[in-house]
Amino acid sequence: MPKPTFKVRIWTIRENVNLGSNTYELRWKVGDTPFSKTFKTKTLADGRRAKLLTATKEGEPFDEVSGQPMSEVRAKDDVTWYAHARDFIEMKWSPAPAKTRTTIADMLATATPVLVKSRLGMPSTEDTRTALYSWAFNVNRWREEPPAKVQKALEWVERQSLSMSELDDPLVMRKVLTAFTRNMDGSISAASTTRRKRAIFHNALGYAIEARRLKHNPLHSVQWTAPAATEQVDPAVVANPRQVRKLLAGVAEQGKRGEHLKAFFGCLYHAGLRPAEAVWLRRTNCDLPPTGFGLLSLDGSRPRVGSSWTDSGDSHDDRGLKWRPVKDTRPVPIPPELVATLREHIGTYGVAPDGRLFRTSRGGLVQESGYGVVWKRAREAALTPEQVASPLATRPYDLRHAGISLWLNSGVDPAECARRAGHSIAVLLRVYAKCLDGATDAANKRIAEALLGWE
Repeated sequence: MPKPTFKVRIWTIRENVNLGSNTYELRWKVGDTPFSKTFKTKTLADGRRAKLLTATKEGEPFDEVSGQPMSEVRAKDDVTWYAHARDFIEMKWSPAPAKTRTTIADMLATATPVLVKSRLGMPSTEDTRTALYSWAFNVNRWREEPPAKVQKALEWVERQSLSMSELDDPLVMRKVLTAFTRNMDGSISAASTTRRKRAIFHNALGYAIEARRLKHNPLHSVQWTAPAATEQVDPAVVANPRQVRKLLAGVAEQGKRGEHLKAFFGCLYHAGLRPAEAVWLRRTNCDLPPTGFGLLSLDGSRPRVGSSWTDSGDSHDDRGLKWRPVKDTRPVPIPPELVATLREHIGTYGVAPDGRLFRTSRGGLVQESGYGVVWKRAREAALTPEQVASPLATRPYDLRHAGISLWLNSGVDPAECARRAGHSIAVLLRVYAKCLDGATDAANKRIAEALLGWE
């Protein structure tokens, strides 16, 4: 490891008289360590001595281990951005959930085509993206032989990638930040996407400092303001209880798959579950008494990511609860309406061999592609044409928004709402504290009544 110091002394060149030819020795001392180098000509020795003297005059530290100016030490250790990016994803890979892996790979695949010396001979945008995202930054595939087209794209990136020292340029950093604001088709990225990519890129540059590939984080030298992002739920997507009942009835009308999924969507609304949590809901998680409130004791989720990104090779990642320690649980009381629905569901369909309540016709994990189609058809069947054209309950996830908003607007303590939803109180109030569809009229009525009281 380099040991920098400013204590440097350089002597004049000494001529060594040998039989047949003379050599010239340059001697210098860094810290307490002496160094010397012999040259065949005095010109070469003078040139090297001049470089060392220039480094000392410019106040550059020297490495006491090698005797060289630190700039030369870093130049020898300088790697390309592409090599560093692969080191970064490898470092992040093992402890990261599969979804996080895809998020990091997405950022790296966006930044890497920008951090090149030249675009001459660059493969198509689609081919470069596929090669980087699916192969270069997917550690699970590093042992596989990539297709010829992918290999050609990766070789081009490796040749053209900028060195890490070249990243210390605000204009280069600005190009990367600009790339983060655009999607592949040229459209503007969501503000949250841009901010997330910028944060991961900042972390990757921080890792470069840790690896002594950069002296400081060059992002700090760029005058750039991240686009404003909102985490708040749009009130237009939040359905009221009457609309939700129509939607769940519409789900049940969508054939056998719809009948099977009615309880699944009910869990998203009445228990505020994330879809990945409902996918992994098992009989052992459910306390379903004949009357009154029941209880779901959640202990994990199975988000669908893709088999190439998980450690198991399964399409769904094996994860604990979001934002909670491994093996932690989250108890969620559920109303009698959902208790009855789940009891009826179990009585009709039973459970999978591993206890799962919801499964495909072949017994597999419920997938978004399947329940998404059912939900789309249910909206069209249950809502008016105007509501179908609106953002109201566009996604199944909006049922969770509606359920949590109902809790808050019913006067349930925010701390209890946050506990049931699996959020911090701050996040809950920032994201979910929205009015239900129709609640504005009720609020206006209360205000009008208050004003009348002062007449």
